[in-house]
Amino acid sequence: MGGLQGWHLVIIIVLALLLFGAPKLPGLARSMGQSLRIFKSEVRQMKDDDPKSETVDGTVNEPNPNEKNNS
Repeated sequence: MGGLQGWHLVIIIVLALLLFGAPKLPGLARSMGQSLRIFKSEVRQMKDDDPKSETVDGTVNEPNPNEKNNS
């Protein structure tokens, strides 16, 4: 198994043209792009909401497990 080669990509493109038709491919690509942007923004938001936060000097502040969370 050497991975994805050039001729594999050609076969995938031909199959996509046969399955979806040429007029529908731009819309399909657009919706895939929008889905990826939404996914990236959600992942970024999850990282921002992470309770572990790095300080300016690069050390990590972890929450104290003995501290009660009243929120």
